[in-house]
Amino acid sequence: MTWVGSAVVAQAQDNPVVVELYTSQGCSSCPPADAFLGRLAPRNDIIALALHVDYWDYIGWKDIFADPKYTQRQKSYARFAGRRSVYTPQMVIHGQDDVVGTHPMDVSELVMKHAKTAARVKLAIARLHPGKVEIKANALSPIGEALVVQLIRYRPSTKVQILSGENAGQTLTYANVVTEWHQIADWDSRQPLSLTADAAGDAPVVVLVQRKGPGAIEAAARLR
Repeated sequence: MTWVGSAVVAQAQDNPVVVELYTSQGCSSCPPADAFLGRLAPRNDIIALALHVDYWDYIGWKDIFADPKYTQRQKSYARFAGRRSVYTPQMVIHGQDDVVGTHPMDVSELVMKHAKTAARVKLAIARLHPGKVEIKANALSPIGEALVVQLIRYRPSTKVQILSGENAGQTLTYANVVTEWHQIADWDSRQPLSLTADAAGDAPVVVLVQRKGPGAIEAAARLR
């Protein structure tokens, strides 16, 4: 992260790997994966994101962070990969590989694989005046299809007391809980991208440039 004038700038040239955890407070298998994501969250080479799904809400506890949009995103990944079902805890690595969220060695191997892959998009984001971020990107090699630019906000850490359901009686700590996920632009990647987006408040900001599907994440950057 560098300073340019009065703006804080984050660049994706260090190629952070995006790890999406699909989890639920109503899932008894999820707390170990939630804790593992908490260990990934401080790393600069990883952007760890917890997306809480709503399809376990019926078994006795309504996840207070669940959003049908995150369930739909997980199902879209499954359809794009030709799978017929979804599960928790699932981790999706850089939009391309999925693995059980309680298998740290498998996750580590996939993170290393994607970290070694040369970035095809250069991405930089900067906080401007309060409530705005500037996003700039350009393709480093031909991509040949439109990309989706997405802006994400998350809560870095929070504790929740679970009163009923499979995790009743536990107080669980959650890291990088996604609170907003917006598709802000389609980009054909043949010309440089430059745009300004709303980002009110002081929550961290993540920008992803991703193939439609959702598919491979071509670039990611974060402002903590």
